Amino acid sequence: MCAHRVAITGLGVISPYGGNDTDFFERLLAGQSAVRHLLTDDLPRPLSAPVASCPDFDPEALLGKPLALMMERFAQLGTAAAFLAWAQAGLPRQPAAGDESREDWGCIWGTALGGVAAHERGNRDMWLKGRERLSPLAVVQGMNNAVNAHISIQLGLGGVSTSHTAACASSGIAIGEAFRRVRSGEASVMLTGGSDVCQSYGVVRAWEAMRVLAPGDAQTAPTACRPFAADRAGLVLGEGGAALVLEAWDHAAARGATIHGEIVGYGTSCDHSHLVRPHRQGQARALRGALADAGLAPGDIDYVNAHGTATTEGDPVEISALREVFGDGAARLAVSATKSMHGHLLGACGAVEAVVTALALREQAVPPTAHLAGRIDPACEGVDHVLQGRRGVPLRAALSNSFAFGGSNAVLAFRAPPAR
Repeated sequence: MCAHRVAITGLGVISPYGGNDTDFFERLLAGQSAVRHLLTDDLPRPLSAPVASCPDFDPEALLGKPLALMMERFAQLGTAAAFLAWAQAGLPRQPAAGDESREDWGCIWGTALGGVAAHERGNRDMWLKGRERLSPLAVVQGMNNAVNAHISIQLGLGGVSTSHTAACASSGIAIGEAFRRVRSGEASVMLTGGSDVCQSYGVVRAWEAMRVLAPGDAQTAPTACRPFAADRAGLVLGEGGAALVLEAWDHAAARGATIHGEIVGYGTSCDHSHLVRPHRQGQARALRGALADAGLAPGDIDYVNAHGTATTEGDPVEISALREVFGDGAARLAVSATKSMHGHLLGACGAVEAVVTALALREQAVPPTAHLAGRIDPACEGVDHVLQGRRGVPLRAALSNSFAFGGSNAVLAFRAPPAR
């Protein structure tokens, strides 16, 4: 079977900053934090935590009221991001008479939580408000495959339509599996990405119980997430969605599409050691797998978008895995963790960070790990931590890491697009 090059022809992101993908990347380059303090009026105890939410997201404006009302927020975020990516790719929503068939085009999505907020809302309605019946939309709003289902219907995609749930590696795996389908020739176009909403009451309380959430108030919340810092205090939950249109290179070139980058490799592994404690060897296997799949040597990689969650245990393990794989070259390897600014989107983080990585290569610029200057943990030394945004950097290829609870690891390898 002939292997096809896989072009990225569309990028879409719904982020806390608002705006398009270019604005999103410029905010990251500037080191601008989107993290704010969340204080609710929930009973029995309000939520009070730093979060990165999307306050200006208007689903009805982006999706239309009838479609938006059928969806839970995670699906609204994901479908809106997908529509943005599709529009950037220059593809119409529905094929016209005589257009190419979309029967082999598909959608693979990633989400860790799916519509858990719909179920939580239903439980509250019954147990706290005494309602005996739920909305007839409760099932379709709560199902994890809602995003890929809506996307496939709205865009007329007749191929595979499925979702992956593997904690924080969910959308990294979804993108990797979509990449494989295009490369193999099984599909000429795939829409892929991820979305999650992490601020529902039960979700925040669950992460709070694990004692891995960063503390913060209205003044300190913007700098609460500090990956690789000696004084890091935990992760910050976020929300959002990101999507990529992947297309066989020849197919994209034939229709004159703008190519924003190229996915060239995908590596996966399982730590098979512990549910929540990361393992250096497992991560190293995924890194090596992505390099081998891409036909790249460690010296070909100019940037790594790290998983970097700002947890005490996770950050040093990831740096240790990078040092193992890159050897003497690790000290020259540019590494940053953009969760310091946009928060941890759980199942959507792999998609958001894949978009960041593709944009870094397209723009030849590297975003920083915010709030890290002067704070690097000695246990996280050994790589070139990016402390401020770097522009005009010659970038050839880059990796995006997603390392999840359960030991599920996914690494994506990207190459810069042709010079314009």
